[in-house]
Amino acid sequence: MSTASTPGVVRDAVDGPVKTGPSGSATTTPGTRTAYPLYVAGKLGGAVVSLLAVLVTSFFLFRIIPGDPVKAMTHGVPTSAEQLATLRKQFGLDLPLWQQFTDYCGRALTGDLGTSYQFHTPVGELIAAKLPATLLLTGVAVVIYSALGLWLGTRSAWRNGGLSDRLNTGVALTLWSVPSFWLGLLLIIVFSVGIGPVPGMFPTGGMESGDSSGFGYVLDVAHHMVLPVATLVAVGYAQTLLVMRSSLLDEMGGDYLTTARAKGLRDDLVRRRHAVPNALLPTVTMVFINLGHVAAGSILVETVFSWPGLGGLFYQALSVPDLPLVQGLFVVFAGAMILMNLLADLLYPLLDPRVGR
Repeated sequence: MSTASTPGVVRDAVDGPVKTGPSGSATTTPGTRTAYPLYVAGKLGGAVVSLLAVLVTSFFLFRIIPGDPVKAMTHGVPTSAEQLATLRKQFGLDLPLWQQFTDYCGRALTGDLGTSYQFHTPVGELIAAKLPATLLLTGVAVVIYSALGLWLGTRSAWRNGGLSDRLNTGVALTLWSVPSFWLGLLLIIVFSVGIGPVPGMFPTGGMESGDSSGFGYVLDVAHHMVLPVATLVAVGYAQTLLVMRSSLLDEMGGDYLTTARAKGLRDDLVRRRHAVPNALLPTVTMVFINLGHVAAGSILVETVFSWPGLGGLFYQALSVPDLPLVQGLFVVFAGAMILMNLLADLLYPLLDPRVGR
């Protein structure tokens, strides 16, 4: 294919004319310079719209839950109709629904998530108090199962059809289909209570024993983390492995890999430098979604192991229902997912420049 004869312009076979500098090297056109900022602006706008949708959903979704929060809080306590009416007025439940909604949105946009009905404490303070425990538990689990899933998924795809591939895929499919709460209960029965020749080695729940300090406290917390982290890793790594394996299998028939091998590159280098980077986009999305789960925690796993994090707090709030606390936690959980998806979208052009053009 011939190139244009006009000085300072090179004809690109795909994108048309590309301006060049004095030395003949290609320079960035105005369209290329503005493509990424427009891409970022579009993604930011989508994140803002999603967050507004979360605010609307969080308000109306939990108001269809059966039960009266005031009656639930006064259950077992003799309460007159006048006292119930006073409590409803105090919590703003006597206002029209549209006014409750506007008040909620106005406070939420300023960072005020309201006051918990059952704890009589600002929701923001409750979330801040429980957040470190959730970040510790799920953060450690996400790092472990993301790395494990990427590594095993890459090896399984590269040795597609082999014994290790069939074994890894079979185990992953089995664990992916297992409910996390059931697996957690099974681990408690086997490794906490003890069964047959296996003695009980780990605590049944909680985050600490309460009788240690310093380095002993660190070891105590790590001892309590073993079973819940193992539960999260067993379920989480399977999904990452299967996504990475599928994505890499799609890339393995590419002509560029044949070209790389024809140049004499070792198979290991072909995999690491060429195949894996091109297969990372779907897996990067999965990893960032998993990072979004770090803030949300795992409601079922935290409840099973009595872990004092946001998941257990959400379960407590939902049982009342404590509307301000449930709504606040829902906004935090969804906001974390929106933020992680936004970061993944912004990272895509760095992995594949075609995305932001």
